[in-house]
Amino acid sequence: MGRKRSGKRQHFYLSIAGLMLSLVFACAPVRVQAPECPERPECPECQECPQHGHLKLVESLISRGNFEGAMKESQAILALSPKSPPGDEALMDLGLISAHYANPKKDYKKALSYFIRVEREFPRSPLLEEVKIWVGVLQAFEKAKQVDLEIEEMKKGLGK
Repeated sequence: MGRKRSGKRQHFYLSIAGLMLSLVFACAPVRVQAPECPERPECPECQECPQHGHLKLVESLISRGNFEGAMKESQAILALSPKSPPGDEALMDLGLISAHYANPKKDYKKALSYFIRVEREFPRSPLLEEVKIWVGVLQAFEKAKQVDLEIEEMKKGLGK
């Protein structure tokens, strides 16, 4: 008739799967903490620093779908600190807003230019790796769009 299964193999596989899942979640990228406030270095996100108040407002505006307001706030942050943090975050936010899927005025070329500015103007930014990924994705998107246009033109030429 066969012998009774003990279920040890199932427990072993379940344990391995649980271990793998915990490793995946433990290694997941986490957004880097905001740079220190230049006016109060002991507090990384003080409420007294005008730039950090603006950054929180930008996040709030984006979550509510107010992309124009978020763009204006990010530009205000950039004007306050054009060559120092959190200017890099402001440029990053401008790029993300310009590429946001729900933004009716999205412009991938403009987003790409913001991300390239972060690379060029803030070479030591903690956001640099994320920016490089966005640059790669947007450049690939632009190339694909160009190929699509070329294919359409070839189809038109063949149809004549």
